[in-house]
Amino acid sequence: MSAPKSIYGNQGRIWLESLPKTVLGLSQKYELSKLVPVDNLSYNYVLSGVQGNCSIMLKLGLDNAGLKQEHAALKAFSKFGAPKVLAEEDGMILLEQVLPGTSLKSYFPKNDDEATHIACDIMKLLHQSPIPESNNFPHVNSYIETLNKDYSIPTQYLNKAKGTLNQLIQTSDNQVLLHGDLHHDNILKNGNSWLVIDPKGIIGEPAYEIATFIYNPIPEMLNTNRANDLIKNRIATFAKLLDLPEIRIINWCFVKVVLGWIWNIEDNLNTDSFEKLSAFFDGLAS
Repeated sequence: MSAPKSIYGNQGRIWLESLPKTVLGLSQKYELSKLVPVDNLSYNYVLSGVQGNCSIMLKLGLDNAGLKQEHAALKAFSKFGAPKVLAEEDGMILLEQVLPGTSLKSYFPKNDDEATHIACDIMKLLHQSPIPESNNFPHVNSYIETLNKDYSIPTQYLNKAKGTLNQLIQTSDNQVLLHGDLHHDNILKNGNSWLVIDPKGIIGEPAYEIATFIYNPIPEMLNTNRANDLIKNRIATFAKLLDLPEIRIINWCFVKVVLGWIWNIEDNLNTDSFEKLSAFFDGLAS
């Protein structure tokens, strides 16, 4: 888990060193057993385990505000395709485990069209969730501020992303609660159905939700010689099934990959994938 140290510095190092003690305290408080860290940990520390007869997931992180927002989104989506939250406190979420938990990434690339249809059905269900009257969910409008900052990104991309985002916001009329990061690894098999995990909780239009799914999984998508065809087919499928203009989906994809480029710069992460995707969607939009 290098991300906490690279993002939070000394605070991240201290947090990592205190994890064994933190996990022990939470396991005693909530009567958890058989706790085992999951594979591919990055920003957060996630463990599977058992509480009584219930299989659980324990998620720990340094971003208290982000985890509280995730908790609020999970509650809002509880009847619309998200697992049940069992407990929440600063820096921690305890929820029911999704089983068998196979991610939709397992469908890539052989069954990509089927995966796109599954994602479409999930989005339709998620977006039926009412926006809670009392909420602190950000709006996609807030990303205008992000794009107004100075980054080592080609000016033509930043300027185009700003203009495109403004145009999308001004012409949007259907505001829903969005997952905010709906890619293949966040869609898991649950019995005969599918559930979503790790929602960000953002308010905006449904087309925004599609963008992240379109260009994932990264880097696998960019490493296949079918990337162009797969992306174009996904765009056409979402446009048809959700009755949306293809150009609107493409424009959101371009804005999202430029934002992804920015966020990776801020987190001191590699930006190569987002540079390539920005060029691709810039050309597609043109």
